[in-house]
Amino acid sequence: PRFRLRARQSASERRGSTRSPRSQRSRAVQAGDTDTLAGQQPRQIVPGTPIREVLRERHAPEKGKMAGVGEGPLGTKLHSSATKVSYPRPTRVKNKAPAPTQITAEQIVREAKERQEETFRAPKQKITDAEELAEYRLKKRKEFEDLIRRVYWNESVWVKYAKWEETQRDFARARSVWERALDHNYRSQSLWLKYAEMEMSHKFVNHARNVWDRAVNLLPRVDQFWYKYIHMEEMMGQVANARAIFERWMQWEPDHNGWNAYIKMETRYKEWARIRHIYERYVQCHPSVKAWVRWAKFEMSLGDIARCRAVYEDAVETMEREVDVDQLYVKFAQFEELVKEPERARAIYKYALDNLPKEKAQEVYKAFTTFEKQYGDRGAIEDVIVGKQRVKYEEEVRANPTSYDSWFDYTRMEEQHGDIEKAREVYERAIANVPPQNEKRYWKRYIFLWINYALFEEIDAQDPERTREVYRECLKLIPHKRFSFSKVWIMASQFEIRQKRLDAARKILGMAIGMHPKEKIFKTYIDMEMQLGNVDRCRTLYEKALELNPFNCSSWVKFAELEKSLAETERARAIFEIAVGMDQLDQPEILWKAYIDFETEEGERGRCRALYERLLERTQHVKVWISYAQFELRAMALNNDDDDEEEGEEEPEAAAQRRAAAEAAAAAADPEEAEPRRVERARGVYERALRSLKENQPDAKEERVMLLEAWRAFEEGVGGGDDRVAGVEKKMPRRVKRKRPIYTEDGTPAGQEEYYDYIFPEEQGAAPNLKILEAAYKWKRQKTGDE
Repeated sequence: PRFRLRARQSASERRGSTRSPRSQRSRAVQAGDTDTLAGQQPRQIVPGTPIREVLRERHAPEKGKMAGVGEGPLGTKLHSSATKVSYPRPTRVKNKAPAPTQITAEQIVREAKERQEETFRAPKQKITDAEELAEYRLKKRKEFEDLIRRVYWNESVWVKYAKWEETQRDFARARSVWERALDHNYRSQSLWLKYAEMEMSHKFVNHARNVWDRAVNLLPRVDQFWYKYIHMEEMMGQVANARAIFERWMQWEPDHNGWNAYIKMETRYKEWARIRHIYERYVQCHPSVKAWVRWAKFEMSLGDIARCRAVYEDAVETMEREVDVDQLYVKFAQFEELVKEPERARAIYKYALDNLPKEKAQEVYKAFTTFEKQYGDRGAIEDVIVGKQRVKYEEEVRANPTSYDSWFDYTRMEEQHGDIEKAREVYERAIANVPPQNEKRYWKRYIFLWINYALFEEIDAQDPERTREVYRECLKLIPHKRFSFSKVWIMASQFEIRQKRLDAARKILGMAIGMHPKEKIFKTYIDMEMQLGNVDRCRTLYEKALELNPFNCSSWVKFAELEKSLAETERARAIFEIAVGMDQLDQPEILWKAYIDFETEEGERGRCRALYERLLERTQHVKVWISYAQFELRAMALNNDDDDEEEGEEEPEAAAQRRAAAEAAAAAADPEEAEPRRVERARGVYERALRSLKENQPDAKEERVMLLEAWRAFEEGVGGGDDRVAGVEKKMPRRVKRKRPIYTEDGTPAGQEEYYDYIFPEEQGAAPNLKILEAAYKWKRQKTGDE
């Protein structure tokens, strides 16, 4: 604090007259007073005495006092204590109590930010005379030179230096900087470009030519140098120089753009002979379709059709064995089409199709088809294309007769071509290739040939008799004793229905049931009879299906749903009773759920409760208990389907009011439907379920956790109070992580895996044993690590 510092200062002032000799000596060391150091009183200096004598007298050595004396400034002798470096003693904090006002780091940073001065900006320097200008230039050059000496590889430093010299109008120095930069990195394109742009911007033409000439000599593959060099010469009207530069460039054989730029320049000056000579060299340098087509288009632009045709003919002779010759044929034919020579174009297309490989003739086929649509008979070109494709497919099926994918493509092509007899012939040949083995996996692709054949006869050929014959022969061919195809039976019956022959369709489906009954066939047959309104036939079919496969739960459920839809409640209940009485079922959970839903929709709470009790005698699954509890909680008045449909159409508030009114009416009619009674019954189910799982399935801990979570959600939903929710919470287990060994198939240990276990409150008594076991495991691991 400040008052302590002032008090300390005043005390030191009071003690100033009685300083110790040690303090006087330290002050003398700081002041450089040698007399005080030697223990003498300072001598009086007589005015006018020379300084040398004063110093010699003052610093003269004395007898017996030479030990520890060193040489000082100007030849004086000082004691070693005078040359000793002394550091200030650290301040001792006496009051270590916390300050009454605490300052956080955030406050310090915020205050420093608020008091921070604005960014320093150097004042603008105004130069008033030549001397200041020279000084400024010298300073800037020194800065640039120092910077270049450090980072000479940085191009931006060189560029800034040269541009600054340019702004000073000292072009000699600027050129010197550019040259030094190019000495370091002559491969930099930007340096050459900026150097030449400086020369051109200030109209130093010869210097610019010198720069461009050196650039294109050192980096001849950089096209930009050539373009700018030529552009400069052409802008100055030096066409001869520009042409000479182009000739130098063409010796390096540039790409298409370089040749095209040369041709465009000559075109601007209408040098047609020169352009033709350039094109001759161009196609020799780049023998490609692009070069030849550009030459032909040039001749066409001049209106010289004969020369253009000659160019295309020479191109065909030269490019006959190139990979992209198909594009050249198309361009040649399009040229003939443009000059109103369709016969020549057709001859070119045919010549190309005859000489090109099939894989390279796709573009020619497309162009030829478009041409024939405009100028000729489409049938002719389609015959050519189909013929080519037919040869290809014939080769494939001859190499592998059972390649059904090739047969699919072949038959599809013939169908699209529109020749019914030819397509029928291909289908007959395809179905003749029966799979060599009677295994269904080999027949799956083959059977679709028959299906496609039948659809072709029905839709494209519109021949129902042949379609019927195809289905009949297909069904005869399939080995039904080994396997069958429901799809074929169903499609044959649907075809007969479309032909309005219901007896034939019933006969086909009856044969399918008799030869190879499948659920899909029964479903199709029953749907057909239901659409026709033949309920007795549907019952007969369900009975037949259940007779053949009594373990199919979906058949039982659908049979009962049929009776329910006919308002035959007792029949449906009898079917469900027979079904649940079966000892073996494929999906019993579906059957029991359907039965319970049926009784719920009928409003029979007692029957539903009896069903749940019967189901719990067979299985103690936790989901059954939860469903049972939810059933007891739900009001039976809300289980009507019609009410649900109306509820979906109403507003949420109106639906809630209607449900409340329905619950109130049900509670008034039956006291058992009151909400408190339903809540008590649901809570009793949860208690029974927990007790049953604990006694009968002590290892099913996850199921118990699931049940407790559902119970807790129930208590929170019905508003049972904090005591009941807390009671359920007390029953919740504690989740712990444990490890168990892993074994391979042959019993070899394969390490350990972590898993989660649950410890319920009633199991807490065994916790000490568990802790002892964990401590033993830990000791064993430590011992193994030490070894």
